[in-house]
Amino acid sequence: MLNQPVVKLGIVGVSRDCFPASLTKARLAALMDEVRKAALPEVFDCPVIIENENDTIKALDWARTNGINAVCMFLGNFGPEGPTTMFVQKFQGPAMVLAAKEEGKANLASDRGDALCGVLNFSYNVGLRRLRVYIPEYPNVTPQEAVKELADFRHIARVVIGMKNLKVIGFGPRPFDFLACNAPIQPLYDLGVEVQENSELDMKVQFEKVASRKAEIDAIAKDMEKELGSRNTYPEIIGKMAQLELAITDWYENNKGACNYAVFANKCWPAWQPVFEFEPCYVNSRLTGRGIPVACEVDLYGAVSEYMAECASEMPATLLDINNSVPEDVVPNGADLKGASMKNLYMGFHCGNTCSQCMKDCKIKYQLIQARLMSPDITKGTLEGQIMPSATTMFRLQSNSDSKLVSYIAEGHFLDIDPCSFGGIGIAAIPGFARFYRHVLVGKRFPHHGAYAFKNVGKILFEALHLLGVNDINTPLPAGQLYPGENPFAI
Repeated sequence: MLNQPVVKLGIVGVSRDCFPASLTKARLAALMDEVRKAALPEVFDCPVIIENENDTIKALDWARTNGINAVCMFLGNFGPEGPTTMFVQKFQGPAMVLAAKEEGKANLASDRGDALCGVLNFSYNVGLRRLRVYIPEYPNVTPQEAVKELADFRHIARVVIGMKNLKVIGFGPRPFDFLACNAPIQPLYDLGVEVQENSELDMKVQFEKVASRKAEIDAIAKDMEKELGSRNTYPEIIGKMAQLELAITDWYENNKGACNYAVFANKCWPAWQPVFEFEPCYVNSRLTGRGIPVACEVDLYGAVSEYMAECASEMPATLLDINNSVPEDVVPNGADLKGASMKNLYMGFHCGNTCSQCMKDCKIKYQLIQARLMSPDITKGTLEGQIMPSATTMFRLQSNSDSKLVSYIAEGHFLDIDPCSFGGIGIAAIPGFARFYRHVLVGKRFPHHGAYAFKNVGKILFEALHLLGVNDINTPLPAGQLYPGENPFAI
């Protein structure tokens, strides 16, 4: 996808000077053999085995020369915790640690590595240096087990690198009726995210500025027509939507500045429709599908959350209202609820910002709710239909009113059941959702928007949040385990 970092993962072997370095070299070679068998892309082994501080400097030079932007410190034996953690500190990118398991009893007599012990000292020294490092649940691994951990870490690192090089661009003030989208931006700067806020007038000027680029607009319009086919129900607005797409992509290219990646959070009502005379939703869906999330209603944290979900899954994501309950007569008898009960179902909805490849069926329509307040002719441009059945992860990173970062992650599914309603909409089944909704979403005052990955990536997002320094991470709790403040007599 566009707008995402390419992770170049370096594996740096380390060896304590009272252990033979050949042990680390042999174990690193075995690990790399498994990496090649698994065809894990962009993974490189450092030719320098770190035994002392001079080796640390040489390994750092190798990493810089080769564009390494994430590292795995590999303890082939106990490892020298000082030089090892010094490397992590000076490298400054996302880092993890793995340690070699002992191969068998033949090795224990003279070639024992003691890396189980080494991870303890590595962790202690990471704490002394106040570093954040990813340590898997089971860091002591065989080469085959290491491959799975490395694959997961590549996704974790992609989220972290993306966030450290991200600009979130907003157009317009938050609507008064949607103060939930308004949140302090200081925590975004604390994460390393740049913020550029603009007026709706800036987008109008940008829209008019690109109007003369007819050939580019025509090419985008043809691509839209190809994507939509028979679903292009309002061909008269295709040219305007193509012009908006060019306006946003042009702003994207010319305003990233010092950042490598950018996302948008754009105001889309109520002044938008009378001025532009169409809805921006389909354009937003296309850009989000290519890796440039465009969140609705100037939801800066929603755009950032979508981006994190896309980096974690390497797939398009979407932003939906946690919207309405599901009547029993909507759900067929015997329907597969994917482990959830009826009370743990809800509908995720938005006007039409989910990309077509994430929809079971869709076509261009007009926005029914806004059409109640203004002419339907100027509310055309939503992409509506049922969201495709799939695994999903609902996710939100948010600043609360005290400028503290909070988050939630919950895994589940979009069901293959007709929602019988309008908009881009799907029935979400999240096991334990009813209590999670009351005691996390409502109880901790999260807004109504959630980002949705079309994949179960809870583990990736959880670990990425930890590396970013976000510790208030909320997840559904099993029956019998109380949320803070939950009334045990009300269950």
